[in-house]
Amino acid sequence: MAACWPLSAALAAPSTYRYDTTHSQIVFSIDHNGFSRPFGRLHIAKGWLRFDPDDWSQSATELDIDLASLDMGDAAWNEAVLKPAFLDVEKARYAHFVSTSVERKDDTHGVLHGNLMLRGVTKPVDLPFTFNRMGTTIYGLHTMAGFSATAMLQRDDFGMTSNANSIGHSVSVWLELEAVQDDHINTTKESQ
Repeated sequence: MAACWPLSAALAAPSTYRYDTTHSQIVFSIDHNGFSRPFGRLHIAKGWLRFDPDDWSQSATELDIDLASLDMGDAAWNEAVLKPAFLDVEKARYAHFVSTSVERKDDTHGVLHGNLMLRGVTKPVDLPFTFNRMGTTIYGLHTMAGFSATAMLQRDDFGMTSNANSIGHSVSVWLELEAVQDDHINTTKESQ
């Protein structure tokens, strides 16, 4: 999904990137008794991106989300959400996303199709995204690619059915992703 611009289309090829886990974040929101939609935050543990700005069909990504990094703004609330009724971190600490295809809509918008494994359950997920920009950092040290994406998940699909009358079932998700070009990243399944 989410390199120097090629000199010509003939030389174009996907470049590989590793996610900058400091500047990449996942934020989510879910209804609480109809009173509010509080936010939580999760961190990306690791992941890679293959991206060709000229041919998005050659793009792919894979990433692990560290569920134990959950921050709901309150330690007791974090602990409750990490228990088996919800994220069940002791059973599966990481959520894993693997892309299956990229659908380009225009020069900056597309949809990333893939599979999300959460709590041992794998479901297809579509992520509408914006390609923000590609370029070098302010000091010219790294080539970066940046993306913003959204998703809507149903917690029941992943076996989280507890507190059905007080906690919403639809989870809004926002992803802000920065990736650093790194042509030494191994993107084969065996490396994951």
